[in-house]
Amino acid sequence: MPANAPESGNPPRRALDLEIKDAQLIFASVWEELEEEFGLENLAFPREIFWLNGAPGSGKGTQTQFIMEYCGLTARPIVISDLLESPEARRLKDAGMMVGDREVTSLLMRELLQPARQTGVVVDGYPRTKVQVECLKLFYQQLTDLRRSFLGTEFEKRMHKPIFHIIVLYVDETTSVQRQIERGRKTQEMNKRALATGEGKVRELRKTDLSVDSARNRYRTFKEITYESLTTLREIFYYHLVNAQDSVEDVQRSIVKELKYQSSLELDQATYDIIARIPIASAIVVHARQDLVERLDGYVRHEETLFRQVIAIIEEKFMPIIRRHAISGKAYVNSEDEVFHEPAALAMFIDIFSERGFHATVDVRQVEVPYRFDLETGLIETRRKKVFRFQITFAASVIRRG
Repeated sequence: MPANAPESGNPPRRALDLEIKDAQLIFASVWEELEEEFGLENLAFPREIFWLNGAPGSGKGTQTQFIMEYCGLTARPIVISDLLESPEARRLKDAGMMVGDREVTSLLMRELLQPARQTGVVVDGYPRTKVQVECLKLFYQQLTDLRRSFLGTEFEKRMHKPIFHIIVLYVDETTSVQRQIERGRKTQEMNKRALATGEGKVRELRKTDLSVDSARNRYRTFKEITYESLTTLREIFYYHLVNAQDSVEDVQRSIVKELKYQSSLELDQATYDIIARIPIASAIVVHARQDLVERLDGYVRHEETLFRQVIAIIEEKFMPIIRRHAISGKAYVNSEDEVFHEPAALAMFIDIFSERGFHATVDVRQVEVPYRFDLETGLIETRRKKVFRFQITFAASVIRRG
């Protein structure tokens, strides 16, 4: 994280639950409209979307063009502030309707469905609120489900595996205010020149670029609402927090470094489809503790005798060896106990150690053991026996030296 980057806080649970519920209602409504209007098989969204956000004065406009050139994107970027001035948005305003999270999300979805944007696009300024952030998560999940449902059909090639990049350009409050005011000064000068000479175009002059207090309030709105919301996306998507306080060239080098790192992790579409049926680790571990407890309780309810036998073996034969290896944090134990011939016993063994904070694995080996020597032929007859080789690892003891 860049120096002096704002820390993210945790919103109250009740407020977060309400925002999630609002987002679910909004997104479900928007998606239903899209299905009715276009048909499910025609909801072909861009394969790669760069969700660009940043503090006021962080240079989003400049870096949007750079990202497009670097990534070979030819589609016109979607700028949310421009979208809010579109004929569709103006019609909503003229009808006395607010252009809130639902309307912005709906307008954005329709822009994303434009055929020219299928290979990839930059979206400047979405999401900006907690509800929009939750809508983005739902959108990604919907695209993933859509892709899965159309695998093996004629529409498969149009339903891309979604790749979302979250790019946040960060500057501190002092830098942001200075850049906003400087931008306002330059815009005023350019507009005066354009009006006086008739050359050039009169540019929009933001009111927040004319007042230090307004510029500071705009930054704090970004920090308290947009930035706080965006940080929750880092656990799901490719998240690039870029220090934008340096020169334009340095910022661009940072963006390239970020995108190069993540591009090495992106799988080809066909490769992804083959392995997509295997769940990702995060999806498994999310309920691992609850599943472990349920299994252990099930052993006691349904196989208590075997469960107690495994506990007794651990106490009598394994724990003395483990204690002797407390310094290294790793112990290997071989066992030929008949109990472990029961597959359930091995599962119990691993779960018991997991519950106690250890990591246990087992390797079953077949060993040839001589049991009879034939004097006439000189042959040695052998029999096979199973040897269970257990490895138990845990946090090692810390030895103070000196």
